[in-house]
Amino acid sequence: MSKFVVVLPLVLPLVLMTSTASAQQQPGQDACARDVSRHCRAVMNNGDQAVLACLKEHRAKLSKACEKVLTDHGQ
Repeated sequence: MSKFVVVLPLVLPLVLMTSTASAQQQPGQDACARDVSRHCRAVMNNGDQAVLACLKEHRAKLSKACEKVLTDHGQ
């Protein structure tokens, strides 16, 4: 299994910190999974904060769905 699958569940609670139900987290995982893999693969082993910072750095390149998840959760 890829490192991405391991890191994503750790990153998305930060992205979705206002979300408490796991059912609400799944859309965020789906929305940002490709963006994390595409833009932030190099920092995936550096922890959740690094991946979130990377997503913010690449905000202009993110999919509309991932951008919406970040915006909706105050990121």
